[in-house]
Amino acid sequence: MFERVLSLLRSPAAEFTAMPAADARHALGALLVRVAKADGAYLFQEIEEIDHLLADLYGLNAIEAARMRAECEKLEDSMPDTSELAHILSCDVTSGECNNLVRALWKVADADGQRHDSETQVVAIATKTFGMSPEDAAALRN
Repeated sequence: MFERVLSLLRSPAAEFTAMPAADARHALGALLVRVAKADGAYLFQEIEEIDHLLADLYGLNAIEAARMRAECEKLEDSMPDTSELAHILSCDVTSGECNNLVRALWKVADADGQRHDSETQVVAIATKTFGMSPEDAAALRN
């Protein structure tokens, strides 16, 4: 066992989080991460909220949700355009699902207990891409 641990430490191909496919599930996760990072502080409360939302939305346990969030963080980091992420997501969701997705974005934006204009701006870009009016998007923030 000790040799196995040492071999992993020496190996340049140690396990890293793989880049996920840019599918709707990962695009949503990446948008959640983008909202959380928008104010320049990626806080534990926001990470916890993202994990909780991913677990609820996709029926994941805590470890699976954390793993998916890590994949989404990588996708978010590689895709500079918020509207592109939102477009990937909008292609696979119905209008009824869209309301739930916007609610999820707001939950992450509000997870740290503070409202930041930068987070609101990311949600606005996403909801515009979804074809939702600013008023309808604001009404989903509770």
